[in-house]
Amino acid sequence: MVEKRKLICISCPVGCELDVTLDEGKIIDVGGNACKLGLDYAEQEIFDPRRMVATTVKVKNGYHPLVPVYTEKPVPKPKIFDVLMELRKVEIEAPVKINDVVIENVVGTGINVIASRDLPKA
Repeated sequence: MVEKRKLICISCPVGCELDVTLDEGKIIDVGGNACKLGLDYAEQEIFDPRRMVATTVKVKNGYHPLVPVYTEKPVPKPKIFDVLMELRKVEIEAPVKINDVVIENVVGTGINVIASRDLPKA
């Protein structure tokens, strides 16, 4: 059975509107892309959608009570809620340095969560 999906490519600033045609779970055509990145994006988004996760975690004895963190790589979409729930439990000790690893291999994804700013002790 042929299925058509529309996606907006986010691989570059152009934001091409992709028309993806699937047949029996395989991509048979991608249209609307201005470059090869659109083809790669369509395949990734259809078969293994991923997103970057950015949030804050609690800090003990810090100048501020929270520090911003993000995942080093995009996380599989079905794991995003699990990542956020794990980060909700975390409280780290100040001082925090930019690029400090807050959690290694978060929820078994093989992806680290890192701090995105310095935060001195209070």
